[in-house]
Amino acid sequence: MNATVNLFNKIFAADKWNIGFIYQTPEELISTKKLNATVNWLQEDNIDYAADPFVVSVNNAPRIYYEELDFWKGKGEIMMIDEFDFKNKKKVQGIKPDAIHLSYPYLIEENGCLYCIPETSEAKEIALYQVEQENPSQLTKIKVLVSGKAFVDSSIIYHENRYWLFTSVSGDHHHLYIYHSKTLNGQYTGHYQNPIPVEKEFCRAAGSLFKVGKSLYRPTQNPINRYGGSIIINEIETLSEKAFSTINKFEILPDKPYNKGLHNISFANNIIVIDGKRKVMSLMMPFKKIVRNLKRK
Repeated sequence: MNATVNLFNKIFAADKWNIGFIYQTPEELISTKKLNATVNWLQEDNIDYAADPFVVSVNNAPRIYYEELDFWKGKGEIMMIDEFDFKNKKKVQGIKPDAIHLSYPYLIEENGCLYCIPETSEAKEIALYQVEQENPSQLTKIKVLVSGKAFVDSSIIYHENRYWLFTSVSGDHHHLYIYHSKTLNGQYTGHYQNPIPVEKEFCRAAGSLFKVGKSLYRPTQNPINRYGGSIIINEIETLSEKAFSTINKFEILPDKPYNKGLHNISFANNIIVIDGKRKVMSLMMPFKKIVRNLKRK
């Protein structure tokens, strides 16, 4: 009986990712070690994935950049919404090369400008893009920061007079790569310990690097039970050109009704934005999966 159920689920079930938000600060998250309130989940879009959300405050209103995946298209795209409403979504343009899978549109602000570092692992590079102020769905490529590997979920933060870039490589769940530069668009140097051995639940990034006081925190994906199962909040205890150490502080678990997964967290003002996964069934799912796999090749 269980084998039959598992086969049915494999054929007709798929993950459905959505975006949610909570009114909470990073300081409150660190002090309470949990999400303080029920997650406000967005009314679902009619696509398969809305995941990897990164939020920024524009005129005191939230704007979210995220990955959209439609199985009929097969590859992820970067989208943008305002005011937590998929009805006003816009496709983000300007990422090169085009026609590759896109995800994880990491955001960083500097000197009044907004920059994005999308995941473009198929291009084997980490590139910095500037978001146009007058047309925020348009990106302009500024510079390739690091190249040569299929980098995924690259995250960057300014800390102690340097920009620190954390990344990992697709398929390698046990090595972390760190790069650093004196300027955001400068020359990035690899950490002395690269590649840094880590346990797989402390490897792949799960959203925005953030500070509380003088402490630096790094969220990571915990895939022990399932892909995107939960988020681990790690405190970085030591970070220099030659040294790195981190400690696991606490885990954030998925929230109902999206209790099958959680793998990205982002912050803006007093808002925390996350994603969540649930299972859906559809008679069309076998065909959608076939199309997705064909277009991924």
